[in-house]
Amino acid sequence: MRLLESLYQQLRQPCRIQNKRIRPFFFILYSLFFSFISVVFSACAESDGDEAQNEEFADWQARNDAYFATLEDSLSRDAAHWQKIKTYTKDELLIGPATDYIYIKVLESGSGSSPLYSDSVRVAYRGRLIPSKSYAQGYVFDQTYYGTFNRSTIAYSDNLANSFVDGFTTALQHMRRGDRWLVYIPYQLGYDSATNGAIPAYSTLIFDLALLDFGSL
Repeated sequence: MRLLESLYQQLRQPCRIQNKRIRPFFFILYSLFFSFISVVFSACAESDGDEAQNEEFADWQARNDAYFATLEDSLSRDAAHWQKIKTYTKDELLIGPATDYIYIKVLESGSGSSPLYSDSVRVAYRGRLIPSKSYAQGYVFDQTYYGTFNRSTIAYSDNLANSFVDGFTTALQHMRRGDRWLVYIPYQLGYDSATNGAIPAYSTLIFDLALLDFGSL
C-alpha cells in the first residue's frame, strides 16, 4: 500500500508542469494508474470473497453426507412425525441406498388426494442448506415468502409438479392439500455434483414446504 501511495505522489508532481505539450502525457499516465489500482482492488475483493466461500463450504460433500445420515436417527426417534419416501424415479419394490429416499417431518396435516406428476401445484416454501459457519439455520437460497409462515398472508408459486428437482417432486406426489412438511433432499435427488446459482455442488436441500392447492389453478 505504501508503494502505491508513493507512486501516486510521484504521478501528481508532473501534473503541475506548465508545459502544455508535457501535461497531457502525465494526465494519461495518471488515468492509467488509477485504472490499474481499481483492477487490483477489485481482484483482491473477489479473491477475499472466494476464500470466504471456500471456508464456508469446506469439505462440503463429506459434511452433507454426514448430515443426511443423521436423519435415519430422527426417523427412529419420532416415527409419528417423520417419514422416509423413496424417489418416484426408482422402483418402489427394490431396496436402495438411503440417498434414494427423501426424509420428511410433518409440521401440519392436510386432507384429500395428492397431486399427480403432471399436475399444476400451488406451493409456498423456503429452501435452505445445512447449517454452516455463518448460517446456524442454514443459508436460505430460495423462498416464496419472508418472515414467519402464515397461510393467510404468504406468497406462493404456481408450477408443474414435475418442474422441480426429483426430491421436491417426490414430496409433492405424496402430500395432500394443506400439508406442510420439512423436506430433506439428498444431493443425489437435488443438483448432485453441479453448482446451481447460490447452491454449491453436493448440497442437501431442506425445504419448509406447504402444498396450498393443485389441479386447475
